[in-house]
Amino acid sequence: MQNIFGQNTNMASSSTSHERKKPKDILFDDIVVDLAFHPSKDVIASAHVCGEVKVHSYSTTGENQKLMTLEHHKKSCRCLCFSENGNQLFTASKDKSLCCIDMNTGTESWSKKMAHESPIYSLLLTGENFVVTGDDDGMIKSWDTRTRACTMEMKECEEFISDMAIDKNHKMLLVTSGEGTLTVLNIRQKRLVLQSELFDSEMLSVVIVKDGTKVVCGTGEGVLNIFNWNEFNNISDRFPGHPMSIDCIVPITEDIICTGSLDGAVRAVHILPNRFLGVLGRHGDLAVENLSVSRDKKLLASCSHDQMIKFWNLDLLDNIEVKQEKSKVSERHQSLNPQNQFFDDLVQDSDPANLITDEDSSDDDDDDDDDDDDASEDDEESCEEESAGISESCDEDDDAESKDKENKK
Repeated sequence: MQNIFGQNTNMASSSTSHERKKPKDILFDDIVVDLAFHPSKDVIASAHVCGEVKVHSYSTTGENQKLMTLEHHKKSCRCLCFSENGNQLFTASKDKSLCCIDMNTGTESWSKKMAHESPIYSLLLTGENFVVTGDDDGMIKSWDTRTRACTMEMKECEEFISDMAIDKNHKMLLVTSGEGTLTVLNIRQKRLVLQSELFDSEMLSVVIVKDGTKVVCGTGEGVLNIFNWNEFNNISDRFPGHPMSIDCIVPITEDIICTGSLDGAVRAVHILPNRFLGVLGRHGDLAVENLSVSRDKKLLASCSHDQMIKFWNLDLLDNIEVKQEKSKVSERHQSLNPQNQFFDDLVQDSDPANLITDEDSSDDDDDDDDDDDDASEDDEESCEEESAGISESCDEDDDAESKDKENKK
């Protein structure tokens, strides 16, 4: 087994005139459900529906290399994250276990075989020595990685914990749930701070933007719900326009986020004013499972049911112009990379979402001059997709797990 710290995987200093702008795609034999960039090296880890965890180095000048394959989970590995220094990799699984991997040796440092009573769905690093896990039944636990003990256990939700985010002070934990709520927990005082009203659609993803003053949640109906900080009981704004559910979000800057949707598109979105900036890339019409941003903010990686990790250039967003007028429907699906525009046009021609009229697609943006107005009610209905085909590309067990995860969302 190779030691990732024994190799010169950082290629940033060896760029040449032949340098590609992004690494090649990484192809696997089964579905990738989560991924994470290493915090200090050109390394990416992926969690697989078969239970394996794979670690690759990536390069814009050479070939990507597989560094290790880990098989410590009995069922699907649903989520993973690196420690702050990158020496440890935390993984959680449908088999209810939480594991810590020593990246120097590729072996388990420690594990909790029954960390939860239900399958674990989400995982978040909340500080140098703490990780938080959420399961299928709404239970949230905090773990001290030094003592390997559970330090907090709270259940404020009835459905699966879809995503989590932590503030800069590592104090306030934001939790989204399949029941349609945003829950705020003080993990230092181990108490509930506030829970939003129950929304009609699932809350599937969450990020903190605008220097900690705004919280953006992706929903199952394709709407971005926006909350003011400390006003979590109800939304301050909503931004429709995604043709299908928003399954994952990552912040790029304080104003720009990238979203992964069930329709297979990775979109760049500006928050307040709310504008679609364009499509960074696509996984065909297969759902985008998760997104991750590299340490230098130059690359975005995405994974999907096409059994691939794809890389996207974030320099396409540098100095991008944010239009003051509302975006047209066609601009929501327009590629930010001109080389991909021809193929995106072919997808758009067959996409039912493009049948929306301009009247139906008008976005919310009377908030340009006042970010903190009370919640604006949108008259527009978010566009509905009649079908989204998920190709069956795994064996029977893997396919059953993939469908189980998709149904939860």
